[in-house]
Amino acid sequence: MFRTALRNVFAHKARLLMTAFAVMLGVTFITGSLVYGDSLNQATTAKATDGYERIAVNVDVSADPANRGRPGGLDARTVTALAKLPGVAAAAGRVDGFAAVADRDGKPLGNGQDARGGNFAPAADGKDPAYRFTGGSGPTGKDTIALDEATAAQGGYRVGDTVRVGTNKGASSYTLSGIFRADGTKLPGGGSLTLFAGATAQKLFYEPGRYQDIELTATPGTDATQLLSRVESVLPKGTSAVTGAQLAQMQAHLATSRTSTMSQILVGFAAVALFVATFLIANTFTMLVARRTRELALMRAVGATREQVRRILLTESLLVGAIASVAGLAVGTGVAALLQTLFADTPAPLVLTPTTVLISMLVGTLLPMVAAWLPIRRAMAIPPVAALSAAEHTAPARPGSLRTGLSAALVLTGSAAVVYGALTTEKDARTVIGLGAALALTGTIGLIPLLSRPVVTLFRPLLTRLAPVHGDLAIRNTVRDPRRTGATAAALAIALTLASGLSVLGASATQYLDRATTHALSADYVVKSAGGQGMTPTTAAPLKKLAGATYSPLNQSTEYYLGGSKSVLTGVDPATIGKLLRYDVIEGSLDSLAKGQIAVADFKAEQEGWHVGQTLPLKRQNDQHGSLTIGAIYQADEQSDLMPSITAPDSLVARYDSTPSTDRILVATDGGTSRAARAGVTHALGDNPTLSVLDQADIRAQDSRGIGDQLNVFYALLSMALVIAALGIANTLAMSVLERRKELGTLRALGLDRAGVTRMIRLEALLLGALGATLGTVMGVFLGWAVGRTLQANVAGYELVLPWGRLALTILIALTGSLLASLWPARRAARVDIPAATAAQ
Repeated sequence: MFRTALRNVFAHKARLLMTAFAVMLGVTFITGSLVYGDSLNQATTAKATDGYERIAVNVDVSADPANRGRPGGLDARTVTALAKLPGVAAAAGRVDGFAAVADRDGKPLGNGQDARGGNFAPAADGKDPAYRFTGGSGPTGKDTIALDEATAAQGGYRVGDTVRVGTNKGASSYTLSGIFRADGTKLPGGGSLTLFAGATAQKLFYEPGRYQDIELTATPGTDATQLLSRVESVLPKGTSAVTGAQLAQMQAHLATSRTSTMSQILVGFAAVALFVATFLIANTFTMLVARRTRELALMRAVGATREQVRRILLTESLLVGAIASVAGLAVGTGVAALLQTLFADTPAPLVLTPTTVLISMLVGTLLPMVAAWLPIRRAMAIPPVAALSAAEHTAPARPGSLRTGLSAALVLTGSAAVVYGALTTEKDARTVIGLGAALALTGTIGLIPLLSRPVVTLFRPLLTRLAPVHGDLAIRNTVRDPRRTGATAAALAIALTLASGLSVLGASATQYLDRATTHALSADYVVKSAGGQGMTPTTAAPLKKLAGATYSPLNQSTEYYLGGSKSVLTGVDPATIGKLLRYDVIEGSLDSLAKGQIAVADFKAEQEGWHVGQTLPLKRQNDQHGSLTIGAIYQADEQSDLMPSITAPDSLVARYDSTPSTDRILVATDGGTSRAARAGVTHALGDNPTLSVLDQADIRAQDSRGIGDQLNVFYALLSMALVIAALGIANTLAMSVLERRKELGTLRALGLDRAGVTRMIRLEALLLGALGATLGTVMGVFLGWAVGRTLQANVAGYELVLPWGRLALTILIALTGSLLASLWPARRAARVDIPAATAAQ
């Protein structure tokens, strides 16, 4: 049986090529996803834990959130006391914070959020074990710094150059004293690291004379756990200690949690590609078994049992899957290497685990067997005498069949679940929608054979007008075998469902973000911290000297209990805020801010049952008490990061909080936005690289960039499913040409030229593509609407947007792929030998 199966595989290798290629693509996708994910996890973990073996014990004041940012705990005496413990080789006090390095044009270098600053802590030998200098030396004076070598190279800086560095305390120019290499404990991937002298770093990032952390290195032979016990016995109150190994473990967990999401997304799209490939494989084996009905019946007639024939066919599918899996495993590893080259921060070795090999081989070999099982079962149900007497006739899709009834029930049940999930306010609404979508999509796939005739008929007027003869022939050939047509179109419908749904969600979210930004903002510019670290109220003070500028910082103050509810107050300048933010006042007046009253967003007032004129008791965690009166209620989106939930005059916030965090600074200039106006604001703020001056277009681009980038990644991943669907169309047409050789020869004999045959096959491909694209787009828009409805409850102002241009582009790509898939089958059909074809039995 194995020899027979092997002979059949090589006898039909051309027909099985598309199937093997589809399996190979699916295995390539899943292998590449797993290898890239494992390699990324290992590389990220190695980088995140690099250098922690140097640390025996780390003492941290930030373990208690109440102590971070406050004096106490770790001072020079604590460092000295810990250094004297038995087993301690050295103790180094550390502070760190946000520090952005400007290039020679004043723009920040590297990734702004990972721009860090720290202190140079030399030991007795004058060296800091955390850093290895490749040029110059560590900073020792208040006007000197050292840079990591990647940042120095990016900025073109050499030892002795003047470098401008900004922190949350402002920007200053320093002399570059040295360039160094750092391990993963200090330098995040893609970030920058600036070292300051110890006293300077303490002043910039913490408190003079105090440290956030103390790193202890051990003498040779000292056990870190025993040293930890000695350290804990002398720790000041409000501090804690962990071993370097424990720190490395925590960093590894954080690193892998960031990369695991991307790995899961890749595997998810690989599953979609494999699911789409299932239709191609099932369709191929259906056509192969149908063409070999007489051959299989003859085997039965000469003594082969039904089970033996079934094993031969399943072995054929197993061989195809095994060969394709080996190829997919090799190509997938290469794809993972390419992904690493394109997207990885640093080169890292590929990780091909036995688990990845096992999963890829199992999926690639079992998938063809599962997909081929139903066609084989159908073939085995045909009596040998009937199969020998005539060719198998395709059973049409009947409205009353069990499959049709079950599929219709799934569509109705799934659609009802999707609608229920969209309209309900339950927290599990999206889960309900997901389950309903799976049921509805499965039912739609089952109904496609029945739907193919009416949907294809919709295109009859257009085709018969463009090509009366060829269009009519294409329509008749397309609906001749509804099951084959349905299976081919289903693969394309799945990919288009996902693409259309993502397009609807992406367009709706983009419009919401755009509206939320532009509607609320009247200012010309928004000043933000490049690293998202927050600013201080004094940051905006230099804008007083900028002629024609109107500004107001948004000073956020926390830890309030207002009327018993935990609240955040945002302090603003009452005289200018109305010109910078667009407050849609529902009740009261914004002028009440000048009277020392507060204005409250409508969602906050509704949640707490507050109203204009109500006086609320105020309590702060530092036991400050008072009362505030509501002077206005305005409309705002709860998800907006611009409109405050509670707006207060800055003088009122200053009464209760001497150090509020400035989230943004709003600025309007007399001449509106211009390059000169932006430069004036930037210069007035001290040419600080930690500050970004953004106009409305910049903010809109920033808010939508994340969604756009994610959608582009998803579309790229879905392209694999589209390629497999196109292969399915090519395979179906190629097999159809083989089955219709006599018919094609007759048409040629009756006067249809080669160009006419080619046009007919291409129109068939376009009909298949149009069928899949139509059903997929309708399903995608429906699911996009449903998921969007679940967002409306929490995101005020979110509305359904149908991106007609993107949907049309997706359909056009699907049709183009279908047309390209028809090139080879059409060429074969046009070259059919007329005498041989008409003489065939």
